[in-house]
Amino acid sequence: MHLDDIKKALLDSYRNDGGINHLDGVNLPSQASVNQLAADLMHLLFPGYFEESGLTEKALPAHVSKLLKQIDDRLVAEVEKCLRFARVPDAAAAARARTTAMLGELPALRKLVQTDVAAAYTGDPAARSVEEIIVAYPCVLVISLQRLAHVLYHLGVPLLPRMLTEYAHERTGCDIHPGARLGSHFFIDHGTGVVIGETATVGSHVKLYQGVTLGAKSFETDPDGNPVKGVKRHPDIGDHVTIYAHATILGGDTSVGAHSIIGSNVWLMKSVPADSVAYFKGDSVVVRSRRKHEALVGEGQGSGVGAVAPETMWEI
Repeated sequence: MHLDDIKKALLDSYRNDGGINHLDGVNLPSQASVNQLAADLMHLLFPGYFEESGLTEKALPAHVSKLLKQIDDRLVAEVEKCLRFARVPDAAAAARARTTAMLGELPALRKLVQTDVAAAYTGDPAARSVEEIIVAYPCVLVISLQRLAHVLYHLGVPLLPRMLTEYAHERTGCDIHPGARLGSHFFIDHGTGVVIGETATVGSHVKLYQGVTLGAKSFETDPDGNPVKGVKRHPDIGDHVTIYAHATILGGDTSVGAHSIIGSNVWLMKSVPADSVAYFKGDSVVVRSRRKHEALVGEGQGSGVGAVAPETMWEI
């Protein structure tokens, strides 16, 4: 086929095969612009870590002023597009207000993100410095951007929060919905394949390994068979919980109590009380009380494999 023939076939497709066209509609947020916004926000959260040349304290005020203005201009433009898409009245004024509100949260978000970096440093003995964690660990990018997106999500901005977290998903392999509620001192070791759903809550001092899913076990449907939106579908994880590699925890009525350990490859759809250990024995999941002074394999070792010593977790 010649290019003219392909062009004609495509135009016919646009006319006849709808559903993935967005023509003559409102201007949607630009993916390239949102990706740049994500990168700029990381620069603002972590000054001096991602610049091509060194940043001095003397140069910091001018650097922050320039970067903040750049972010503000881009963010208000993209938020306005999102609000026009959602048919919010006076979208320009609403975008200005929500952008200002979001940017006003940045100092508090920096304090929260600092706890995540500290958790990564204390939780992984392979880490040689805080600098290594910030510039190289995928958890820093994915958790930081999720926390930023979470603010926009609760300000009622559509599209943009998910685009920010998908930028992190593409970069790290971790998929954390902007609606998920994350406590302080959150660490995802290795990262790849972690999925955390919209209505999940994660307590403070929680550590996940690669491949963990906090997902939904089923969807409520309306009389037409369509999924009902906005219902609680994902689990709640208590404080000081460790979940090892490829564990799957499903359901909005499922919770993992504080100070519990979930072993590798465990599949949970029922709640686990506080101070518990869950693991596979044969083909069944066993849940028992965590013994006094019982330690995790990998604490102080950074193994990330989710194995538990025979004399502790695997012993009934």
